[in-house]
Amino acid sequence: MTRSAIPVLETERLVLKGPAPEDYPNFEATFTSYRARFMGGPLSEYESWMLYAAEIGHWQIHGFGMWMIHDRETDATLGMAGGWYPKGWPEREIAWVIWPRVEGRGIALEAVHAARGWCYDRLGWTTAVTYVDPKNASSVRLCERLGATLDEDARTVDSHDIVYRHPAPAALAATPLAARIAAELADHIDPSCKPKGVPLD
Repeated sequence: MTRSAIPVLETERLVLKGPAPEDYPNFEATFTSYRARFMGGPLSEYESWMLYAAEIGHWQIHGFGMWMIHDRETDATLGMAGGWYPKGWPEREIAWVIWPRVEGRGIALEAVHAARGWCYDRLGWTTAVTYVDPKNASSVRLCERLGATLDEDARTVDSHDIVYRHPAPAALAATPLAARIAAELADHIDPSCKPKGVPLD
């Protein structure tokens, strides 16, 4: 699948596009930093480059993958979100990473909600998981805000992660959960909204 064939998703504030070579610098800066401590990092420059190559190749192999999250107004990259299923993963995952200093604006919630919806609607997924380091409090909170629940019976990638099970597609269509996600996003999209406390994503 060429980059031009990767679907583009648009939300109120974001445009999700396939990863491109010019998007790599922020990816490398994130994965070679302390920010990557919950994602197997910090990585070396070589390891970061190999992982980004895998992000691009994943679309070729599976027909789905991680989108680069772009700001709708400036086109700046803000992170990545989408499906992830490398060799050895027990199940297909909904995954994300947000660049430093992007937290607290609901960007991850907005991007992941759109990406998950596409995987359900276009690929026919009936379930998905997210593998989380239990010390990664912001990702745990985001899983819960997305309606995912801890699945203690699911296989983990390794002994250091926990598994959150995302709600089935029916639970996201015209339900209280869908209304709650929409309400939180509306608060973030409203320019008068000033989130309090620690960043949520």
